[in-house]
Formats: sequence, structure tokens, C-alpha cells
Amino acid sequence: MRTVEIYTTPYCPYCVAAKRLLAKKGVSFQEIDVSRDSGLREAMTNRAGGRRTVPQIFIGGTHVGGSDDLHDLDDRRQLDALLAG
Repeated sequence: MRTVEIYTTPYCPYCVAAKRLLAKKGVSFQEIDVSRDSGLREAMTNRAGGRRTVPQIFIGGTHVGGSDDLHDLDDRRQLDALLAG
């Protein structure tokens, strides 16, 4: 299984939805809280091609996007393959 990184902030409903989907699939992930660290937020924005909203999700180093993007991948039955590598 590939490494999953998810940049989040507390109380973000989209972050909760993305984490819930990953947990439902049994996927462990590294959560990076960017709410109190401008350096982490800047690193996230740079990695995400300028996107500043949370969550920003990376699977195996590949930028997936946000929660809607993650759910779209799952709806199209492409998420499991991406997670498996």
C-alpha cells in the first residue's frame, strides 16, 4: 500500500469526510495539521500546485486533490488501484 499524506485543519468537514473514506478502506495515513504553522501551509500549497484549501491529499507522492477529488476517484473505482500502486 502506498503512503498517504493528508493536509488538514481541525473542524474541517471535508477533511473529516476524506479521512472517513480512507479509514473505511482500512488505509493508514499521515495527517499534517496546517492550521497553526504557516510554513507547513506554504509547503502544502507548493506541493498542491497553488491550491490552498484543505484537505490536500497525496498518495504515493502523487497529488490527488481534495476530498471531492478523492471521492470521485472512489466513485470511478480508481482509488483502490492508486492506493495499491
